[in-house]
Amino acid sequence: MGLMIYMMVMDSQHKEHGGSMPEEQNVLPGLSLLNLAFFLLCTPVQIFGGRYFYIQAYRSLKHHIANMDVLIVLATSIAYIYSCTVLIVAMVERASQSPVTFFDTPPMLFVFIALGRWLEHVAKSKTSEALAKLMSLQAIDATVVTLGPDHFIISEEQVVVELVQRGDIVKVGPGGKFPVDGKVIEGSSMADESLITGEPMPVSKKVGSLVIAGSINAHGALLVEATHVGAETTLSQIVKLVEEAQTSKAPIQQFADRLSGYFVPFIVFVSLLTLVAWLAVGFVDFDVVKKNFPGYNQNISKAEVIVRFAFQASITVLSIACPCSLGLATPTAVMVGTGVGAQNGILIKGGEPLEMAHKINVVMFDKTGTITNGAPQVTRVLVLWEMARMPLRMILALVGTAEASSEHPLGMAVAKYCKDELDSDVLGYCRDFQAVPGCGISCWVSNVEHLLHQSEEHFFLAGATTDESSLLATGEQTPTAEGTSYSVLIGNREWMRRNGHHIKADVDAAMSSHEIKGQTAILVAINGVLCAMLAIADTVKAESALAVHTLNSMGIEVVMITGDNKRTAKAIAAQVGIRKVFAEVLPSHKVAKVQELQERGLRVAMVGDGVNDSPALACADVGVAIGTGTDVAIEAADIVLIRNDLLDVVASIELSKKTVHRIRINFIFALIYNLLGIPVAAGVFMPAGLVLQPWMGSAAMAASSVSVVLSSLLLRMYQKTSVELYESRARGQMRSLRSSQISAYQGLGSQRHSPAVLKVARDQVGQNPEAPPGTGSSVNPGQEQNHYSLQDYHVASDLNVL
Repeated sequence: MGLMIYMMVMDSQHKEHGGSMPEEQNVLPGLSLLNLAFFLLCTPVQIFGGRYFYIQAYRSLKHHIANMDVLIVLATSIAYIYSCTVLIVAMVERASQSPVTFFDTPPMLFVFIALGRWLEHVAKSKTSEALAKLMSLQAIDATVVTLGPDHFIISEEQVVVELVQRGDIVKVGPGGKFPVDGKVIEGSSMADESLITGEPMPVSKKVGSLVIAGSINAHGALLVEATHVGAETTLSQIVKLVEEAQTSKAPIQQFADRLSGYFVPFIVFVSLLTLVAWLAVGFVDFDVVKKNFPGYNQNISKAEVIVRFAFQASITVLSIACPCSLGLATPTAVMVGTGVGAQNGILIKGGEPLEMAHKINVVMFDKTGTITNGAPQVTRVLVLWEMARMPLRMILALVGTAEASSEHPLGMAVAKYCKDELDSDVLGYCRDFQAVPGCGISCWVSNVEHLLHQSEEHFFLAGATTDESSLLATGEQTPTAEGTSYSVLIGNREWMRRNGHHIKADVDAAMSSHEIKGQTAILVAINGVLCAMLAIADTVKAESALAVHTLNSMGIEVVMITGDNKRTAKAIAAQVGIRKVFAEVLPSHKVAKVQELQERGLRVAMVGDGVNDSPALACADVGVAIGTGTDVAIEAADIVLIRNDLLDVVASIELSKKTVHRIRINFIFALIYNLLGIPVAAGVFMPAGLVLQPWMGSAAMAASSVSVVLSSLLLRMYQKTSVELYESRARGQMRSLRSSQISAYQGLGSQRHSPAVLKVARDQVGQNPEAPPGTGSSVNPGQEQNHYSLQDYHVASDLNVL
């Protein structure tokens, strides 16, 4: 663009003005119809469309910073002012032809840059929509009750949730949403808090337990005393944390801005130097200026000729330094880079995450649903053959039928496992089903005979390590008569003891060996006899350990941060090779940990999938959400992994490196042609007869633009590193860690926090002195949630005989 403007300036000094429009098409002498239309269309865009850029450029210069906005304003202003100037000169001199103008350049540059920024803004603004959607999931009304003696309900009133005050008593029925944070004063039930905590397991609620607004009550009616209402609820605090993180997150200074910070002052300096040099040369040796001044007229004074010539050379240098292709350098690379990322299952929201990802020093992983699959699975079945004398197939048929009636995630996991192993979607008949929260279930099961007559050969092809002859034996206690009913009990130790079963030391030791690893162990009793033990766990994703090892090999520190308990977190960390763990943390704790690392000068990436992760995702330098996660987490993040593959975290860093490298090459292509033209434009080679010709300007402008676009398109050749290559690099180096090799911290630990974060943390801890939100998925053996708590630890699936 600058070289074309130079051509225009040089031609305008001639009487003919270098015009391109025939005289008969001129509206006025020197003013063509096309130039008039260009002027009328360009002027509103220059004034109103460029207003934002002028304001931003002014603010940057006010703070002594020359960023990309300053360069854009410089380029468009020169193009517009020069076009107006030469047009006015042509009209004053009544030229026969209208001069070449560049009124089309400012609108093109403004629209292209503004479009890229608008698309990025739209991607970020969706977070607010997701937060609004999250808030809309809260209960809109509540049943406020008045209590008499012994908690007798005197009256009930249905009110909108905004009218509930602290201290009010709220009644929540089965399946209802808790309208406020509060404390249970009567009743017992289970609550699904996965929307808030990210942990999939329901949490047992009894008198004294704390509940979270927005969570769902399961089967029991509860009376809850409101402790936090309105903006004080946990959900509202999470939303507040996300919004504060977004507004306080410092904008990343992109490479174009940094380049402009050096480039603009340099060009202004060269332009002024050219002005001073030609003024000096002109007054010392006027013949040099006279010889090279186009259209020299002796009627013009010597001083005026020198000044006009010096200013012409100076402004031409300034205009050359502002090429149109500079505005294409970053957007084209970002567009291609994000497109390549999408093809590989990685959604990247704009140029900032692309630029920042390759600078990451620390990656923080959430546990449930990120490192693990986020759903419980049966990992072991231990048959107590000496006690039960019952075939494994019979046990699975009865257990699967019983748990098929359960709505609990662990029960559904057991039922699914039994159906898969039995290769049947239709199980037996269950009656008199009873579920006791925190303990287990009991029922009567019949009509399972059809499951026992299927091919035993097919059943034992699952890779089991059982004593097949023992399991296939049939004894006196294995009736197969049609219509036989079986009494089935499934639950924890307490449930078995309540029903009169004695747990032997070897069985208790087998259960403890799983529980100490973070698994859930449950017992099965059929017709009054203990028959089996099942171990259930949230298993680790197949690629988690490889992803952690690859990040470590890249020099990136990997940390796990989770709301789950310390024992479970360490068990998962040992499997995947993570040496630093923060357990039992609140959403505000995650934000505080991110901020602490950032204060130490580290670049932090947060990888998560839940609502409780969204504040940390928004606060981190790069937030990475799992594609199967919640809407709020996905919208709060900068990068979304569509394929739910943690190796894509590595791929996004690699793609970032490639894209940033390509952007830098683009800037070289955008500037090199014009920088080479600066000494020619400054008149350095005029004494040698070398001046800029029109074809040089056209060629430079076209070459720079084409070079930038072609350079960006080369990004399409990027291929994501294959899993096989990662595995070959890691072969022989990946090992599970011992517990002593893992540094585990509970809650906030020893880190420092800002007062605002500490206040939110205190508010949330105050709501639950028993266990902070986010720890409900797993508890230690013997606590109220022992049986139905998800203890995350993965072992190879096997079937053993004790």
